[in-house]
Amino acid sequence: MGFEIREMERGDWDDVKSIYSWALENENLTFHRKCPEYAVWDTGHLKDCRYVALADGKVIGFCALSPTSVREPYRGVVELSVYFDRRYRGMGIGTRLVSYLAAESEKKGYWCIFAVVFANNPASINMLKKCGFREIGYREKIAKDKFGVWQDTVLLERRNSIM
Repeated sequence: MGFEIREMERGDWDDVKSIYSWALENENLTFHRKCPEYAVWDTGHLKDCRYVALADGKVIGFCALSPTSVREPYRGVVELSVYFDRRYRGMGIGTRLVSYLAAESEKKGYWCIFAVVFANNPASINMLKKCGFREIGYREKIAKDKFGVWQDTVLLERRNSIM
């Protein structure tokens, strides 16, 4: 399947919100329960390293980075968010999008991308490992999901070569 990757634009928000909202309502992938308004989402994510995957001009997936700390020594350590339209999963789009983000993040001076994934989500864990992430930890029953069930999370990181 052909698709392109480009920087996320403000005009992409409705599609991004739709993909994220569907995942929040129908899947158990995150501890978040509600998609924020754009201003809140925008404030919580870095202005660079926001990308969308497009097929036939329509956003089918997105990824973005958030700072993990406001402290200066950790300015190069960021956390990944990546979501896809359910109809396009299993096509290698995630691997290409996250790999693209990893390469671009290195150019922008980020040295460590961090990801937290529910332990019962092996597809995302395997996709991240294909992109150079490695497992660095496991948190047992760290928090309750939207159904009130305790979830374990897997911590993964990817170190860029600028270290």
